[in-house]
Amino acid sequence: MTSQPATKSAKQELIEIGKTVGAALLIALVLRIIFFQPFTIPSESMEPALLKGDYIIVSKYDYGWSAHSIPFSPPLFRGRILDKQPQRGDVVVFHLPRDKKITYIKRLIGLPGDRIRVAGGRVYVNGKAIARKPLGMIEDPGAPGVQVMQYAEPKPNGASYVTFDRAPDHEGDNTEVYVVPEGRYFMMGDNRDNSLDSRWPQEIGVGYVPAENLVGKARFIMLSWKGGASIFKPWTWVMRFDASRAFHRLD
Repeated sequence: MTSQPATKSAKQELIEIGKTVGAALLIALVLRIIFFQPFTIPSESMEPALLKGDYIIVSKYDYGWSAHSIPFSPPLFRGRILDKQPQRGDVVVFHLPRDKKITYIKRLIGLPGDRIRVAGGRVYVNGKAIARKPLGMIEDPGAPGVQVMQYAEPKPNGASYVTFDRAPDHEGDNTEVYVVPEGRYFMMGDNRDNSLDSRWPQEIGVGYVPAENLVGKARFIMLSWKGGASIFKPWTWVMRFDASRAFHRLD
């Protein structure tokens, strides 16, 4: 006589499937909180480094962790754990000071204690202009027909990034001197004349960004769709996919 293997009931199968799915979700949540988080770029304010429709990966461990590292930003604690100061020139994802449900991405220009001023479209840090090299005119990819001047600006680590400038006297091109408070940062978009950033007070713009609002450092573009793709329009997933930007490292 041969023995028959025991068969699992439908209830047991569902329980095991639930456990597997639950474990996978827990692992994904831990990875998202501690290591990496994806974001989609919704606007043109960080052109040309980031285009609307880019799907980027942000590292959480570069600056330490705050309550904003956790989904929905639960008020579990204040400040940052293993806090590490970001570097000038980093591309940073952060929660908007006036509405922490909203995330922004900008380039860090001013550290605590810095004096920032924009004059004629040029950025000055502590009285010294950030060097910039003109690279010629180009059409703004997010605004067909609009010509912008490209400038290469250096980072302290020797790398450089490119900014766009439409005109030297555009709104936000001539400002007061901003003194960055302790524990806060001054952010600007690379598309200088199409970015609502720290040049405007937090009631209408970004203002100074508290350290605990930082989510992480943008590391690379994983995938990209020209102009963005809609989850409700599957044909845009293929028609707008831009393979040339996939796995592109961010400076």
